[in-house]
Amino acid sequence: MTFEELSLHRNIAQAIKEAEYTKPTEIQEKAIPIILEGHDLVGCAQTGTGKTAAFAIPVLNYLIPIVGSMKKRKQIRTLVLAPTRELALQIEESFNDYGKYTNCTTLTLYGGVSQNAQVDKLKEGVDILIATPGRFLDLNKQGFIDINHLHHLIIDEADLMLDMGFINDVRKITKLASQNRQTLLFSATMPIEVREIADEFLTKPKYVEVKSTVSNSQNINQSIYFVEKSEKKQLLLHVIKDLELKDAIIFVRTKHGAENVVEFLTKHNINANALHGDKSQSARQKVLEDFKDKKIDFLVATDVASRGIDIDQLPVVINFDLPNISETYIHRIGRTGRAGNSGIAVSFCGKDEEVYWKEITKLLKSKVKTIDNHPFPWKSNSSAKNKKTADSATNTTKKQSNNRSGKNNSRKSENSKKNKRRWY
Repeated sequence: MTFEELSLHRNIAQAIKEAEYTKPTEIQEKAIPIILEGHDLVGCAQTGTGKTAAFAIPVLNYLIPIVGSMKKRKQIRTLVLAPTRELALQIEESFNDYGKYTNCTTLTLYGGVSQNAQVDKLKEGVDILIATPGRFLDLNKQGFIDINHLHHLIIDEADLMLDMGFINDVRKITKLASQNRQTLLFSATMPIEVREIADEFLTKPKYVEVKSTVSNSQNINQSIYFVEKSEKKQLLLHVIKDLELKDAIIFVRTKHGAENVVEFLTKHNINANALHGDKSQSARQKVLEDFKDKKIDFLVATDVASRGIDIDQLPVVINFDLPNISETYIHRIGRTGRAGNSGIAVSFCGKDEEVYWKEITKLLKSKVKTIDNHPFPWKSNSSAKNKKTADSATNTTKKQSNNRSGKNNSRKSENSKKNKRRWY
C-alpha cells in the first residue's frame, strides 16, 4: 500500500510527500483505514513504528471540512491524552507537521509550569488539544476547558497510564467527554489490564497489533551478561571502559536505582545524569536537551520517563535492569539501530532476573551473544556442593569411627566383666 491509495485530503497528502513518506508503516497501513471508517480502535506497536502518524493523519483528514476556515470559531474537536510532557510535545509536533497546510490549530497542556500562557491560548480557541491528565483536569475544574464538541478521544501510551497511576484521571476525563465520539487507544505493550481498559472505554473496537519482534533488526548487536546483582555497577564500569561506550541510555527499574547509578558513574569521572518521574518537567527537559547536545555521555532512565524520547542515531542501549515485561525489552532496544544505522544493546541479568530473560528470549528471533568472559559472573554452586559432600563424608567417617570405638569399648567392658567373674 502507498499513501496515495488511502485517498487522503490533498493538503495532508502534500505534507506527507514533503516529509518523504511513500509507504505507510505496518501500524499505519492497518490502523489508518479503520480510523477513517470511524471505528473505535486499539492499536499496539512499539516506539519507532510510526504510531503517532497512524492516528494523527486520519484525524486531521476528518477535521479539515469541520474546522473550515480560520474565521470559523475554534472548538476542541480532538483530545489526545499522553502520560508525559515529552511525549505530549512530540505528538503536537507531529500534528503540526502533517497539518501544516490545514487550518487545524493545536495546543499542549502539561504541569510543572505556569498555567497562564496555556489558559490564554485556550481562550483564543483550539481544534486539537494534547494534554497530560493532571493538568487537563485542573484547568477543566477551573472552567477553562470545554469538550462538549469532541469528535475524537485518543489515549496514547495506555500501558504507561497504568504504571503512572493515571487510570482514575482517564476515567474521569472519559466521563466528561461526549459519548458520541470516536475513541482510539494506543500502547507500546498490551498487558491484560490495558485490554480491560479498552473494554471499559471503547465501543465495539477493532484490534490492530504489530508483533514485537526484532527479527528485522539484524543491525542491532545484542549481548547478555549474567552477573551477580551486587556487582552490576562494577560490571557497568567495566563494560563502558572495555567497549569504549558513550552516547548511551542506561535503563533501570526504579527512580532510586537511577540516582544510585548516576552517583556511582560520577564518582568514576563518567558524565551521566538521571531521567525519572521525581524530577520536575523543566529539570527533565534540561537533562534530555543536555543528552541530545552531547553535554552528558550517559542518560540513566526509567521506562516511564523515557517514553517520548526521540533521539536520532542513538548508538547504544544498556539494560542495567531487565524489564519484567518482555515487550518492554523490544521497546528499549528499538531506540537504537534505526534508519539503517547499526546499534548496540547490552543487557545485565542477575539471578533474580533469570525468569525475565527466559520470557524475553521466547520473543526474540535473532540470537543474543552471551558474554562469559567478564570479571563478575554468577558464582557457581559446585564448590558449596563439594563442601557439603565433603562435610557429609567427614561426618560419616566420624560416625563409623565412633561406632567402631563403641564396639571396642563394649568388648572391653565384656572382657572386664568376665575377668572379674573369674577373679571372684
